[in-house]
Amino acid sequence: MTVEQQAPVRGARTRTARTPSKPHGQWAVDGTEPLNANEEFKLADGGLNVRERIETVYAQGGFASIDPTDLHGRFRWWGLYTQRKPGIDGGRTAQLEPHELEDQYFMLRVRIDGGQLTTEQLRVIGGISTEFGRDIADITDRQNVQLHWIRIEDVPEIWRRLEAVGLQTTEACGDVPRTFLGSAVAGVAEDELIDPTPQLREIIDRYIGDPSYANLPRKYKTAITGHPSLDVVHEINDCSFVAVEHPELGIGYDLWVGGALAAVPRLGERLGAFVTPDRVAEVWEGVTGVFRDYGYRRLRNKARMKFLLADWGAEKLREVLETEYLDEPLPDGPAPADPVGSPDHVGVHRQKDGRFYIGASTTVGRLAGTTLTRLADLAEVNGSTRIRPTVFQKILILDIPEDRVQNVVAGLDELGLPSRPSLFRRGTMACTGIEFCKLAIVETKVNAAHAIEQLEERLGALEPEIGQTITLHVNGCPNSCARIQTADIGLKGQLVTIDGEQVPGYQVHLGGGLATEGRPEAGLGRTVRGLKVPADGIADYAERVIRRYLADRDSGETFAHWAHRADEEALRGETGEAAS
Repeated sequence: MTVEQQAPVRGARTRTARTPSKPHGQWAVDGTEPLNANEEFKLADGGLNVRERIETVYAQGGFASIDPTDLHGRFRWWGLYTQRKPGIDGGRTAQLEPHELEDQYFMLRVRIDGGQLTTEQLRVIGGISTEFGRDIADITDRQNVQLHWIRIEDVPEIWRRLEAVGLQTTEACGDVPRTFLGSAVAGVAEDELIDPTPQLREIIDRYIGDPSYANLPRKYKTAITGHPSLDVVHEINDCSFVAVEHPELGIGYDLWVGGALAAVPRLGERLGAFVTPDRVAEVWEGVTGVFRDYGYRRLRNKARMKFLLADWGAEKLREVLETEYLDEPLPDGPAPADPVGSPDHVGVHRQKDGRFYIGASTTVGRLAGTTLTRLADLAEVNGSTRIRPTVFQKILILDIPEDRVQNVVAGLDELGLPSRPSLFRRGTMACTGIEFCKLAIVETKVNAAHAIEQLEERLGALEPEIGQTITLHVNGCPNSCARIQTADIGLKGQLVTIDGEQVPGYQVHLGGGLATEGRPEAGLGRTVRGLKVPADGIADYAERVIRRYLADRDSGETFAHWAHRADEEALRGETGEAAS
């Protein structure tokens, strides 16, 4: 995007003597002059513009023909990242330059807003994975599907196939509004307050691909739900809408802003504002405009909405939103009720129309493209054309007639997607890890899958006594794509020293969690000084700490509550007198 093409800055003002001597790079305060290399390339040419070059130049000339700035910058606006070159160990992640880490293959992220897929779309994704991506497909915890081993030469054909069935990779990555999280049971759940799909679609149709919102300070994440289980992890998104009932105005949404994890986690905050359904798109545009114009662009590690919220506070952010970006103020509104029900929607559940939806567990999100194709077949032969991935790396099949439920349950079991999974399979998530990610230090999916099998064998008989899903999230680096600070047991990949030797392993976070039934208040996990787990020791540690929890807990006490009150000796899983 050129300077002339740059979106207008609302509320711009001149700097004063009270302005910090070193500018934050806020467009509305400091002007739009770029203060780092990322801002320079975005100002010179917007990320959306690279598609034409991919189709007409790079796909023809191959990987060697790609301009480095496009490759490491603008490609993200179309869901493309180079993947990690095989054989580079985690100790070299921070030592090598990005071009030294990268392979000549790409990860391609398919944007699936609200997790809403048809079986036709799922079959196309499965076919692309099988034909172009070595039959690998990852379900992420943001309801996307990620494909690997993609060649630049094949991208135009992949786009053609996706777009022919209404899918896109537009703004799936980059400094843009990323994929919108939505309730996976929107429009079908018996107990939902409101179906947010019309509001979700309005925002996507109006703003995704709009250059005015395609150059944000950094990535920008949105969530919307109408379900009482609060099933879209709203506390860790930049902008979230959570259904509530206003005593005078009826059903609408409570507005949350400024949540995110990564290396500096911060839970989002309520602005105390009530948003009627007809104003959701307007308010989303306003909050996004505040971030675009006032977000900190000078330092990439300070460029998320959470840092602006930390400095301004919720009251000022709401004031700027209402006075500079909205046509009229928002009414005050109530907070969401305490959550009810399970947000991952695993199991068999009756829909409002009398049919059923069935939620199944993947194994840490890793599937084959052929499995996706077979899943589409299973759904269709049993009367369904709708599939929905969730924010917990689970998959739902909607609209199953009652007399076909058991057929689907059995078919899912055959695909390795149980709808009655063990507590450990249900509660474990993992990010991409060192297999493909250039930021990773440690393997994740293989280690986590192996840990699930070991825990099922060692602790499976204790599931009735455990009585809850203990979440185990495994991440390959500090960036928390697998939400480690909000898990009962969160493992952050790093090199660790054990018995004097440096090996791949994990730092441990314990007792984190977002709002859910039985725990209405979200909270971040605590770390235990000096506690490190080797990469091949996930199950050993989890078994020790779970057994200690069972021995020490009070009646009805959750793992998270226990983890926050227990002493460090207990959290190391060391066997005390009570645990023997």
